[in-house]
Amino acid sequence: MTWSEAEYLDHLHAERRAFAWVMRHYGGLTPAGATEAALECYPYEPADHACRGLVFHDEAWHWAMLTIHGDRYTVEHPELVHPPSAYEALG
Repeated sequence: MTWSEAEYLDHLHAERRAFAWVMRHYGGLTPAGATEAALECYPYEPADHACRGLVFHDEAWHWAMLTIHGDRYTVEHPELVHPPSAYEALG
């Protein structure tokens, strides 16, 4: 996918915000801890980075659930397969 720098940054910030929201509400992190986790999961990648934006192939909800509950979250916590409306409203 090819984005302008502004489009990439908009998407990056939106995913960081969503990931941090999940980490606060479901992962029990403080706002500062959730922000730090989001920055680690979604680092800035330069325009010439070979896999820039690859993390965007799944939404922040999925990456946060993997972080909180592990690879089998969809089996062990089927109620978390789909994000709640409060998460969807972030978009």
